[in-house]
Amino acid sequence: MYCLGDLVGYGPRPNEVVSLLKTLEIPTVMGNYDDGVGYERGDCGCAYTTTQEKLDGQASIDWTTRTVPPGNKEYLRGLEKLIMVEAGGRRLLLVHGSPRKINEYLYEDRPEASLRRMLKPLEVDALVCGHTHKPYHRVVDGVQVINDGSVGKPKDGDPRACYALITVAEERGVEFRRGEYPVQSVADEIKEAGLPATFADALITGGADRS
Repeated sequence: MYCLGDLVGYGPRPNEVVSLLKTLEIPTVMGNYDDGVGYERGDCGCAYTTTQEKLDGQASIDWTTRTVPPGNKEYLRGLEKLIMVEAGGRRLLLVHGSPRKINEYLYEDRPEASLRRMLKPLEVDALVCGHTHKPYHRVVDGVQVINDGSVGKPKDGDPRACYALITVAEERGVEFRRGEYPVQSVADEIKEAGLPATFADALITGGADRS
């Protein structure tokens, strides 16, 4: 089991998440939010497109930075930049954004030529990323490109937690699994914590645009 980062940010329980990852000893890649909070940068490196998104995002990074104590910030700073997994005779590179940048978005519609240039020097059988919060599976020149989705902040319209189960045997399967949890209760906690109500709303809709 591996985690591809962004343990903190947007949610009302950053310290409980860090505690859980510590307890379970799950190898974790540093996300851009982990970097922003761990190093107290005052910025998450997110690509906000509207003024309201920027205001809400700033409120989130400020609240989370205040809420996470020094010990947990130290843990966030110590997370891996990337993880190479060798299993079943295969090499899987785990990153948050991309092999190049922690906050680079590798969307499903990324041109194949662009992915090919990125993958060629890596010499891996699979590249597994997060950051977009939208699960997908592509194959480029025999290399699997997998986005594992998001457990706590989906953007594909499905409010359930999402993770990827990757089979490294000969069939090389990828299955996206969904887990139910009390979404409304967490949305209520977001509001009670003083975080922007838009985060609670997005959680309930699975990040889908209501307009």
